[in-house]
Amino acid sequence: MADKQISLPAKLINGGIAGLIGVSCVFPIDLAKTRLQNQQNGQRLYTSMSDCLIKTIRSEGYFGMYRGAAVNLTLVTPEKAIKLAANDFFRHHLSKDGKLTLIKEMLAGCGAGTCQVIVTTPMEMLKIQLQDAGRIAAQRKLMPETVAAGTVEAKSPTAMQLTTQLLKEKGIAGLYKGLGATLLRDVPFSIIYFPLFANLNNLGKRGVEGPAPFYVSFVSGCVAGSTAAVAVNPVDVIKTRLQSLNRGTTEDTYTGVMDCVSKIMRNEGPTAFLKGAYCRALVIAPLFGIAQVIYFLGMFPLKPRPLL
Repeated sequence: MADKQISLPAKLINGGIAGLIGVSCVFPIDLAKTRLQNQQNGQRLYTSMSDCLIKTIRSEGYFGMYRGAAVNLTLVTPEKAIKLAANDFFRHHLSKDGKLTLIKEMLAGCGAGTCQVIVTTPMEMLKIQLQDAGRIAAQRKLMPETVAAGTVEAKSPTAMQLTTQLLKEKGIAGLYKGLGATLLRDVPFSIIYFPLFANLNNLGKRGVEGPAPFYVSFVSGCVAGSTAAVAVNPVDVIKTRLQSLNRGTTEDTYTGVMDCVSKIMRNEGPTAFLKGAYCRALVIAPLFGIAQVIYFLGMFPLKPRPLL
């Protein structure tokens, strides 16, 4: 079969290209999501996504919206490549006569989500520190009471400085802080996303064997991505809070997932778990729409096997 002629490296490269293009388009919205999720009651600097982006441009300039983008653009290639290729791999090996049951589709998504956290966790760990640095700096200027006495304002560290510091102080485990929460987010996301995308995409196929038009794949990726993103947003809030190293003196700190859940419920209420949900949907929808179009329709010379 032609499917078997497509090599794993080809799938990885195409998945990487897809992730790179997608992230480049939506990174400022992701920055707004991180800052909205991290602000706690009594420490609100931003009222909405647009308010966050406007204030970021005013205080940090246009490129302030791209804090942490270098880390994301560097690591999103292996991250998206692993995610898309792993799902493709599991679907291929779980299928029988080219067909998959819903349970097997979900198992394939579970496998893809589990594999990707190898790269996702350190990427998110570094990205969140860089994205949130502007919020912390603004908080210190506008809310001096949140800064401990004698604290000297430091320059925002680079990704390399953060990596070196974490490895020096905590070893490799420092880069994998929040691994459990990342698994709790990415595995359910993939379980929801991949089967939903596959079934929506199949509705637009041209005949039994023909691929779906690119716009069907794009819309399918957008719908499946935004649905899965909103569904797992509560865990994304927990993950963001756990991975943030710098906080104001009056902001809560957390020792683990359950401690984070209980403190958010007690101090901010259940609606806090929906912080940044629409930002995340706006990020994930075009990100996965673009990624699926490129990955599955082969806009680049390396054309991977289409979804079963």
